[in-house]
Amino acid sequence: MADVAPTSEFADFTQASEPFALFEAWFLDAKASEPNDPNAMALASVDAAGMPNVRMVLLKGLDTEGDQRGFVFYTNTTSAKGRELLGSSKAGLLFHWKSLLRQVRIRGTVTKVDDAEADAYYASRPRGSRIGAWASDQSKPLASRAVLEQAVADLDATHGETIVRPPHWTGLRVTPLEIEFWHDRPFRLHDRIVFRRETVLAPWTKTRLYP
Repeated sequence: MADVAPTSEFADFTQASEPFALFEAWFLDAKASEPNDPNAMALASVDAAGMPNVRMVLLKGLDTEGDQRGFVFYTNTTSAKGRELLGSSKAGLLFHWKSLLRQVRIRGTVTKVDDAEADAYYASRPRGSRIGAWASDQSKPLASRAVLEQAVADLDATHGETIVRPPHWTGLRVTPLEIEFWHDRPFRLHDRIVFRRETVLAPWTKTRLYP
């Protein structure tokens, strides 16, 4: 693994030379300090008309080795976010860890994970969540809560213990071209650094930013 910058309150994270190692260190800190969902991230997309959408999702995979390093979450690909992300192949992410006074902003390209990776994660989910992936026609109009609950009950009754992954439900990987690290400092004189690269195989360049 690349060098990991110290992450104590007084360490100078701006000296980090590689973003993935720094993110891993900050994420480890967040797991220890955040009261709820340290893996929660805001996910931004745009529709065909260029209108933005943002929503909270959960990071379910962090790949830090090889050419496809990135941030993985799972969704229904026929949902609004699925259509938007696969339509543009671009996304923005934001992690905000209030307990640490830190945030990380990410912009990059979107690809599907392979079937084996999606199958493995789907199989690890509770049965109710696996049924729910089949029952929910995500982002489509729903007449009532009762309609959804009936769909869940019907599917639960007809499926055995083995529930295959729906073809429309998979993981999406955001492979970053830009990762910005921000830490709160007194009087709004925050520390910010951004790593950028032209392609997913290009080397990173680092720039310190004014707050």
